[in-house]
Amino acid sequence: MFNHDPIPRPSGPPASSTPVRDYMAAGAPGVSPDYVVVPRALAEAMPLPWQQHLTHLLAEFHRTYGHLNWPIYRVVPSRYEKLVDLDEDQLAEVGAIMEIDSDGSLVYRDRAGRKIENAEDRTVLVSCLDPIPSEYANANQSTPPRGFPAPLGGERR
Repeated sequence: MFNHDPIPRPSGPPASSTPVRDYMAAGAPGVSPDYVVVPRALAEAMPLPWQQHLTHLLAEFHRTYGHLNWPIYRVVPSRYEKLVDLDEDQLAEVGAIMEIDSDGSLVYRDRAGRKIENAEDRTVLVSCLDPIPSEYANANQSTPPRGFPAPLGGERR
C-alpha cells in the first residue's frame, strides 16, 4: 500500500532559478552585458519546428512586455580590435586620434585631448562588415539535405 522507499533524487546540479541569465553569462554569440541579438537571417533559416517555438516565445514575450515604451534599436556588427591597429575612420568612430608627438613618436588621444596611456594594450569595439551575409537567409540551400544520405555511386532501386 505505502511505499517506504525514499523518493529518488535527480542526479546533477539543481535547476537554476535564473536559467536565461546563467546561459547568457556563459558568453554565447550575439550576447553582450545588456542585449541579446539574434540575426534575422539565421532565425529565418532555422528548421521549421525551431521557428515555430521561437515565434511562440516571442509572441508571449511581446504580449507580456509590449506595453513598455520600446525604443528603436540600431544593431551594428562589431568586433574588438587593438587601438593601434585602427585606421583614421575607425579611430574617429571610437573617439580617438593619432598624432606624432614633438619627439617623433605616435601618440593616441581621446576626444578630450588626453593622452591614452598604453595604447598598444587598449582594445576597442569597432564596426565591421556583417559576417553573416543576407544570402545566408536560406541556409538550407547550401547544406546537405536532412534525412538519410544518398547512396554512393548513384541511386539504388
